[in-house]
Amino acid sequence: MYQQIYNEVIKEISLGLLIPHEKLATVRELATNLGINPNTVSKAYQLLEQNGFIYSAVGKGSFVSDRTDKLSGLKEKALTDLKKDLKAAYDIGVEYAEVENITKEIFYGGGDE
Repeated sequence: MYQQIYNEVIKEISLGLLIPHEKLATVRELATNLGINPNTVSKAYQLLEQNGFIYSAVGKGSFVSDRTDKLSGLKEKALTDLKKDLKAAYDIGVEYAEVENITKEIFYGGGDE
């Protein structure tokens, strides 16, 4: 679950839904809203901070970092990996329609795995 929170925050930063220096929900608020243990949210926030996506200010909360270079690197790696995986799928005979269906499922239907 912490990985889902981690990924969602990165996605919202990438899409511009969360902007640099914007305050995030507190651990307690987010845990209550999601109906999960605060330790799970705390673990996600710690990982986000370790990886430079957010920063904490004692007594003030957690905020979105302005280090977009980290996000650019993640996108570049994801696209490189995707291209490699698509080539491998193509090489073993996966049809374009199958790839298209998976893409639509992920982009429009959630595609959580």
